[in-house]
Amino acid sequence: QVQLVESGGRLVQAGGSLRLACAASSGTFSRYTMGWFRQAPGKEREFVSYITWGAGTTDYADFVKGRFTISRDNAKKTVYLQMNSLKPEDTAVYYCAAVQFEITARDSEYQYWGQGTQVTVSS
Repeated sequence: QVQLVESGGRLVQAGGSLRLACAASSGTFSRYTMGWFRQAPGKEREFVSYITWGAGTTDYADFVKGRFTISRDNAKKTVYLQMNSLKPEDTAVYYCAAVQFEITARDSEYQYWGQGTQVTVSS
């Protein structure tokens, strides 16, 4: 069982930056691919990024490539999402998720989810 808690979301102006963090409180963190997803009001949840257990592989949705960077610190059991050049359309609840020893961008494959953190980008 892995428990995930996101933090770092807040109101920010367009063009600004935020760093989200997701801390795992249990489980063998280093075994899990960690993903970030987001859900805007009235929209379906969508993939943002993932990083594999050894941090050897990352992937990003096209709409965040070049702006967002995912990283992880297995010693701290934490995954980060550095978000730069934020746009109003990045406004959403951001969720982190974990799946053991899989490489996937499909939210249905992820086994554990955090409660989400709100990111609001004002124009």
